[in-house]
Amino acid sequence: MTQDTDYDSFAEAYSTENETSLINGFYERPAMIKLAGDVRNRRILDAGCGSGPLTKALRDRGASVTGFDSSEAMISLARKRLGAEADLLTADLGQPLPFAEETFDDVISSLVFHYLQDWLSPLQEIRRVLRPGGRLIMSVNHPILYPWTNPGSDYFKLTKYSDEHTFNGQPAILTYWHRPLHEMTDAFAKAGFQIEVVSEPPFSADAPPELIPPQFEGRESFLSFIFFVLRAK
Repeated sequence: MTQDTDYDSFAEAYSTENETSLINGFYERPAMIKLAGDVRNRRILDAGCGSGPLTKALRDRGASVTGFDSSEAMISLARKRLGAEADLLTADLGQPLPFAEETFDDVISSLVFHYLQDWLSPLQEIRRVLRPGGRLIMSVNHPILYPWTNPGSDYFKLTKYSDEHTFNGQPAILTYWHRPLHEMTDAFAKAGFQIEVVSEPPFSADAPPELIPPQFEGRESFLSFIFFVLRAK
């Protein structure tokens, strides 16, 4: 995907952190797996697969999964996780995808689109490689997140911003694009999708208590990402 965040520079630290972090291991990934449901014998494209944890989870549940990422370092880590026989490649979601039309039953895109300024072209490419009636299951930064953490900012303005993070002790900067909810849904419709599910799920009940920040005690949910299940028309 065409983006300003250089995952190659911190791929291993990011992958290690996200194996068991609250935000990924016990919130985002379980939610995506639940939304995907029964994937046995389905052909799935993991668009922006990173080091492959979701690819593996879907494969373990009986799906035939192809994964791609723009980061060569992430693909290298995914090969270590999934084995040399895994169907993995380096590709950019901002460019035409190297797949024939109507190849996949589902496309999974986990925490990818918030790195992209343009949504319509990638969504149209995903629609092209999906069979009619296929699903796009995706998660992105919740649109309330940026104005919530940046008081005084304009919720309705497409805005580029960066956040500092630490992954497994290594500092990193992630650069995102904030967009309001209506711009997301407009792009879905223009690309040929209809919305089936909008989800703001709780984190997993399996999350170890030591991972729960004090401000979340007594709560089941928090706002970080928003999840969609879209159906190709």
